[in-house]
Amino acid sequence: MTIEKILTNRRSIRAFTQQPVSSEELSSIFSLAQKSVSNCNVQPWQVLVASGDKRDQLEKALIKSIMSGAQPNADFDWTPKYRGKHRDRQFGAANALYGAMGIARDNKQARQASMLRNWNFFDAPHVAFFCMEKYLGIMGAVDIGIYVQTLNLIMAERGIDSCMQGALGQFPDVVRDILELPDELGILFGMSFGYQDKDAEVNQAKTGRVELNDSVIFIE
Repeated sequence: MTIEKILTNRRSIRAFTQQPVSSEELSSIFSLAQKSVSNCNVQPWQVLVASGDKRDQLEKALIKSIMSGAQPNADFDWTPKYRGKHRDRQFGAANALYGAMGIARDNKQARQASMLRNWNFFDAPHVAFFCMEKYLGIMGAVDIGIYVQTLNLIMAERGIDSCMQGALGQFPDVVRDILELPDELGILFGMSFGYQDKDAEVNQAKTGRVELNDSVIFIE
């Protein structure tokens, strides 16, 4: 597929089949993503891809921690609250998602259950955690954003679906313990991926984009 077709048709997938991506395909995809650009070529990303038993162990531990009342303690600052037009767009995305599932705005229990699915990785067979050394700050985060977009486009080209999730960076202690991460390595966010369940209503959710003139100013 062309990049234009990928960007036009791609959506975040929140229901997956159990079909795994082969180890050969995973190696090929992540090898190609290594060609992504970064500031001064520092290549700050450290990616942990969990599959099989380790993936299941992560799911059980995360769900148990959250259900026990644990509060988010992200390695990086996720505290800013959206305002104005950004908050409007956030609400628009939520309406598209819950509307596709037929969940009313006042159905808090159903919305909480839907949110909890972030930590069972939407049943995807694979989950990736994108990490960097904590001292890198905003520059490292910029590089990882570029890297993950590159990775995502490669996956889409090969028919592999995904959902990028800030939620997967909210409870790093659980992940750090299971994946044996050193303290200096912070988890920025994560991504569930595999092959979508084409019959799932949630996968019909599609968000819009603002007009070009609202985001780009051409200056001569």
